[in-house]
Amino acid sequence: MTQPTIKLDRYDRRILAALQADGGLTNQQLAEQVGLSPSPCSRRVQKLEDAGVIKGRAVLLHHKALGLDLTILVQISMDRHTPERFQHFEETVAGYEEVQWCYLITGQSADYLLKVMVPDMDRYQQFLLNKLTRIDGVSGVHSSFVMRKVVDSTALPLNYLT
Repeated sequence: MTQPTIKLDRYDRRILAALQADGGLTNQQLAEQVGLSPSPCSRRVQKLEDAGVIKGRAVLLHHKALGLDLTILVQISMDRHTPERFQHFEETVAGYEEVQWCYLITGQSADYLLKVMVPDMDRYQQFLLNKLTRIDGVSGVHSSFVMRKVVDSTALPLNYLT
């Protein structure tokens, strides 16, 4: 099991949990939530950022409010398993705004698993036919359409940290 490069105590874990729940907290609000005064809290956040534990803060947008009503999990099979093929595929899909994430996977007949978000089936068909299947090396595509998101979290589990 890989451990963080810095030792995290209970205040660090509290800071991380609070920021995962609301990345827009001011230092004052964060300090109050975790039981520290503002100066030590700020120093701890800076230490976590410097160590790479906190990569940044982001605003989470609601997909339905923006008309992105269709979420698809796409399994991609490649014709050849070469570093060049994989690199080309990964660089290409990284440029598609429809792709929310892309994982190189094992244990399936597919090589990659993508999460794709689009407004509707017509847009997915355009994305599939005009972009995804035109990438050199893609030999198979299997699409699964999400009916309901049961758990959809960006928070990482912190209970494993010592």
